[in-house]
Amino acid sequence: MERPQVMGILNITSDSFYSASRFDSMVGIEAYLNRCKSHDVKFIDVGAQSTRPGFSLIESEEQIEKLSPVLAFLKEKFPEFYVSIDTSCPRVADWALQHGGELINDVEGGRNNPEIWDVCAKYNAPYIVMHSRGEASNLHDETSYKNVTVEVLQELSELIVNIRNAGVKDIIVDPGFGFSKTLEENHELMTNLRFFQLFETPILCGISRKSMIYKKLNKKPETSINGTTALNTYALLNGATFLRVHDPEEASEIIRLLNTE
Repeated sequence: MERPQVMGILNITSDSFYSASRFDSMVGIEAYLNRCKSHDVKFIDVGAQSTRPGFSLIESEEQIEKLSPVLAFLKEKFPEFYVSIDTSCPRVADWALQHGGELINDVEGGRNNPEIWDVCAKYNAPYIVMHSRGEASNLHDETSYKNVTVEVLQELSELIVNIRNAGVKDIIVDPGFGFSKTLEENHELMTNLRFFQLFETPILCGISRKSMIYKKLNKKPETSINGTTALNTYALLNGATFLRVHDPEEASEIIRLLNTE
C-alpha cells in the first residue's frame, strides 16, 4: 500500500457493541456509505457475525442470508469500494468471494478453520489475519502472557507461514486489539506496534471505540471518539496501514493532517 487507508465498518448485526454502528435498513446503510465515499474511504468491512464480548454464534446460512442483499447493493451502487468480509467461516468466505467480496477479515486467524486459507488462495483474495486465542465462543477471555508483544508476534509469525503455504499471496496483519488480552496488554501492544513492521505486510488496527479506550477513560463507546482519534494517530505514526473505524471523517482527517496521503 502506497499510503494509509481507512476501512469503514458496516455492521449488519443486531448486537454490535457500539449501537450507532448497527444498521437495520438500506436507507441507513446507503447514508453511511455515502459518508464514507465523501471522505475518500476505499475499503468497507461488512460483518454479519457479531464478535462483541458475549456474542452468539450464528450459522453460515444465516450469515449468507444477511450478507446477500447488502453485498449486492454495494456492488451495484458503490462499485468503487473494495469490500472486505468479516467472517471466520470458510463457507461464508467462499460464497462472498464468488459474489463480489474482495478480502476476508478473520478474527480467528484461521486457527479453528484453516480451510478459509484455501478459499482465499482459490480466489487469489487478500487475507487479514488477526491475532486471538481460543475458540469462537471465548475469543474475549483473558489469557496468560509472559510478554504479550513477543508472544503475539510469534503466534502471528507461525500463522503467516501456514497461510503462505496454503497459497495466499497477500496478507494483512491485525494485532487483535480487544481480543484475548487485558486492558494493560492491549496498551502494551499498541506501544510496541512498530515491531509488527517486521512482517513486511500491511498492518491493520481495529481499535475504534473499543474497551481499551472507553474503559481506560471511564467512558462509553458512544463518547470515545476523541480517544479513538488519539490512538489511531499513534498507530499511523508507528506503521499502521489500515484504520478500521466506525467514523470515516475523523480517521480520514488524521491521514490528511499527517500528510501521509
